Amino acid sequence: MSSRIETQAARAWLVAVLTLVVVVGAAVGYGLYRHRHRPAAAATADQYWTCPMHAQIVRPEPGRCPICGMDLVPVEAAAAKSAERAAKEAEKGIEGHGVVYIDPQHQQLIGVVTETVRRRPMHRAVRTAGRVIVDESRLSDIHTKIEGWVDRLYADQTGKMVRKGQPLLTIYSPELVSTQQEYLVALRSRKRMEESPFPEVRESGETLVMSARERLRLWDITEDQIRDLERTGRVRQTLTLHAPATGYIMEKMVVAGMRVIPEMTLYKLADLSHIWVEATIYEYEASLVKVGQPAAFTVEADPGAVFRGRVTYVYPTVEAMTRTLKARLEFANPSLSLKPEMYGDVEIMVPQSEQLALPESAVIDTGARKVVFVQEHEGTFVPREVTLGPRASGYYPVLSGMKEGEKVVTGANFLVDSESRFQAAIEALRGPGERPAAGAHVGHGG
Repeated sequence: MSSRIETQAARAWLVAVLTLVVVVGAAVGYGLYRHRHRPAAAATADQYWTCPMHAQIVRPEPGRCPICGMDLVPVEAAAAKSAERAAKEAEKGIEGHGVVYIDPQHQQLIGVVTETVRRRPMHRAVRTAGRVIVDESRLSDIHTKIEGWVDRLYADQTGKMVRKGQPLLTIYSPELVSTQQEYLVALRSRKRMEESPFPEVRESGETLVMSARERLRLWDITEDQIRDLERTGRVRQTLTLHAPATGYIMEKMVVAGMRVIPEMTLYKLADLSHIWVEATIYEYEASLVKVGQPAAFTVEADPGAVFRGRVTYVYPTVEAMTRTLKARLEFANPSLSLKPEMYGDVEIMVPQSEQLALPESAVIDTGARKVVFVQEHEGTFVPREVTLGPRASGYYPVLSGMKEGEKVVTGANFLVDSESRFQAAIEALRGPGERPAAGAHVGHGG
């Protein structure tokens, strides 16, 4: 009897122990379940969590990074909300680039600089090579108008400078001698005819003198030489040719004793105080170059010197082989530093109308497209493809893709571009069940 009672008591104690174990186990299991699936009790209204290594991962509760498995760390809600806003604007990005968030503190740290896009006067420069040539309007060919022989040569060297009125050579001409004698005879005849009572006789004497005088003038006999002939009555054996302009003897085709005729060129003179520069303009820039545009010219022979001039003529034809045309520029050359056949660098300033423009430093040229980063909100930078015109004065005219007043990144934009490309790569690798990325978040975490 006592043994039966002991057996029943042992069974009751075992059941009670088992019941306690089940209850405790259930409580522990429920507690673990609640711990794993409870809402973020520690999450306050001003905190979110992100990965130290992958800042694009932003979560409202603690956990692990789905990319690397690291524990998420808390960040300020303001930063996370900006990142969330950037994520909603991600569709504004372009292929290969993602939206980037950089908090103000780290903008200063990495040197992010922005500039407002606005309208500005544009000046484009056409740069090319140029060749110095002689100003054709300042060239002089020296001829004699009578036939004869060179008696004396004063300008006897090629390259020698002569001034206007300076004697070049003397020519002996029998024809000149006979014309002077005719003039003296006409003078004596006029004197006798002036005493005639008949007006017709007096007029014929005057006509003979004027005819002989005009022949002397046509042979370049100066008024001083004619007056000297009238005063002395002595016939000159030679005619002196004088320089018609100041310049350098570019060519000399005469020597002492040579027989010369009117068809022969004796000298070629060039005034080099003004010169031309013949510039080569590529076909695609031909429409930009106009007569009257200011130009600058530099040569290695005179480093540091910049010669200022203007476009005076644009040739009407294009060279078939090089697909270029020529433009003529005119420059003052008082110091004679520019010499014919010198080569140098030409810069033609092409004024353009006021246009919407952005700085050259803001543009990232990928080869396939031109990209800028636009600051759409505080700390949020959105990549945008733009269409630009030719660069001028450090700026690109905007043809499409930007509006006046928008801000673009001009400093550290390559760092921003790297973050943007990284963000795009992460988005490409993100699993189908992952939450949409909130934009690259620079400034928190490792």
